[in-house]
Formats: sequence, C-alpha cells, structure tokens
Amino acid sequence: MRRCLKGFRHGWIVAITINDIPAGVNVASRPDWGDRNTSADLFHDPFVLFAFLAGVTRKVGFAAGVLILAQRQAALVAKQAACLDALSEGRFRLGIGVGWNEIEFQGLGADFHTRGKRSEEQVRFMQALWAKPHVKFSGAFHQLDDGGINPRPKSGRVPIWFGGHAEATFRRTAKYGDGFMPLAYPAGDDALKAFDKLRTMIRAAGRDPASVGLEVWVSPGIGGEEDWRREFSFWKKAGVTHINAHTTYVSAHHKRIAGKTYAEHLNAITRYRAAVADLL
Repeated sequence: MRRCLKGFRHGWIVAITINDIPAGVNVASRPDWGDRNTSADLFHDPFVLFAFLAGVTRKVGFAAGVLILAQRQAALVAKQAACLDALSEGRFRLGIGVGWNEIEFQGLGADFHTRGKRSEEQVRFMQALWAKPHVKFSGAFHQLDDGGINPRPKSGRVPIWFGGHAEATFRRTAKYGDGFMPLAYPAGDDALKAFDKLRTMIRAAGRDPASVGLEVWVSPGIGGEEDWRREFSFWKKAGVTHINAHTTYVSAHHKRIAGKTYAEHLNAITRYRAAVADLL
C-alpha cells in the first residue's frame, strides 16, 4: 500500500498496489530459481481485481506496480485502463515495466527480445488512443487506420509510471512518463544522483520536472519507528511524491515482514503509517 505526499495531483490518497504476474515457472524443474516468483504464488490480474475494488471503494486509489506492457496488446491495455479509469473515477495509475521473466512472454505469445522498443511504442500508441476519439498510427509494431476506443479517460490520459533503472527507462520517463518508480536505490547519494539525472533529462525533453512524480518503496519489515521516520524524511526532502510501504518485496535493502497472515500484513502497514503520519 502506498501513501501520496500532500500536494501532488490527488493529494493525500492511499493507494493499493498490485503486481502483474500472469504465469510462473514450475520450480521443480528449476532448482536454481531461488526466491523469485513461481507458479505456486497467487497473483490476481490487476485489471480484474481493481475493477472489483473500484465498485466497493470511494477514496482508495489503485496502481499497477508494474504491468509488463510488452506482454500485452497495447490497444487492449489502453481500453482496459480507460474502463478502469471510468469505473474508479480517475483513481487508477498505470505502472509499467519491460519485465525479466521470459516464461511469461512465452506463455502469452510475445517476443521477449524486442520488449523494450515495443513497450516504448506502446506507450505512444496508448496515449494517442486516450487523447483522441480517432487515431491514425503507424509504427514498427502497431498500426491503426483511423480507429479509436470508447470510453476514453475524461482527462484524455491515464497516468503512466515507469519502473526500472536502465538508461532507456530514464529516457522514456523523461519523454512520456507521469512518474518514475526506481526500486534499486536505498536512501542515500545514489538515489539523489538518479533523481537529479532524471530531472535534467526531463528539462531537456522540454517538460517540467515537477510534473513527473517519484515513488520509492519502504520496508516495515526493517527497523522500527525512528528508522522509518528518518528514511521517510530523507525521501520527502529528496522530492519523492509517493511512498509505498510494502510487506513482501525482497532485495538488498528491502525485507519481507515476518508474519504471514492478512492481519499481520495490515498491522505492519498500519504501524508504519502511524509512525510517519505527522511527516506527510
């Protein structure tokens, strides 16, 4: 679950983040797979789950974190995102990434090796479909001769946030993105350098860096209230607009909480929220 800092678009909105994992490997045939996702892990499809939740909530936001866009048909994603935007009354943000798990691309009949270039074109195609009722589009991977989708988002766009750390991700965020979601950087100088680099690229693209959000993930499974407050204050001072308090992600500087039940996960998020409430 994430918390938006005051003053960025939707204000103080709490949002639920869902991963996009359409298929997993049989770990029995891959003993060296490690702790990455497998077919034994349950993941609901983001669009299906968010459509359900949109009907039973009024203030909670929704974010795909992240949808592997190149695995899917761009026009269909544009349609699904526009429908969800309408059903949730603008509470949806579409986080996208290029992916790493070739088995997912295999299962969905998509080319793993062209995913970066195809994903970039998909963003331009979707943004065109959201902006205008009829579109003529001719690209390397997508063609449309004067067609469109209905409904379209009232604002003419669905916010697209890029996840990743490659040079191409910085470039795509600077040109097309509404936000950037890097997970590789702990609070420190490397994160600040990455943010400065992105802001420079955004200006070079003729855009205002203040119009592009920054999201980081924090771990209630590490440290205690004072540690969380120091880290939160660092990110806020660095210009981060969205904080995602996760309970399951694992990396060099992220840790799962010890508990397994729904109540334990909710309690961890609630405890973190209470610790930083006055810093929002």
